[in-house]
Amino acid sequence: MSWTDERIEHLKTLWGQGKSASDIAEELGDVSRNAVIGKAHRLGLSGRPSPIKKKATRGATILALTERMCKWPVGDPKHQDFHFCGRPAQLSMPYCAEHAAIAYQPASKKRPDDRKASAG
Repeated sequence: MSWTDERIEHLKTLWGQGKSASDIAEELGDVSRNAVIGKAHRLGLSGRPSPIKKKATRGATILALTERMCKWPVGDPKHQDFHFCGRPAQLSMPYCAEHAAIAYQPASKKRPDDRKASAG
């Protein structure tokens, strides 16, 4: 097998479409997956995310929550897509770091308008 200009262009096109190296090898024919990866590397084709699709996580339902999961509610409880964050919770807290920062605000000094109200 030789890398002709036509095959290289086809490789670039398929690579740009996000096809896996195995799929590209199969479509080009007479070339291995590793040969495709090697050629793409030598051509300096950009890295890309894995073509393996990850299942989108939607958080956790009330029945799936555990003590170690963030219990921050997401959405409207009246809607079907309502769920809880579900990420790992901070030690001895019901929320993950991001949601704990929102839930637990430090006590602030009295605002200037509060002082006026208490003085009169």
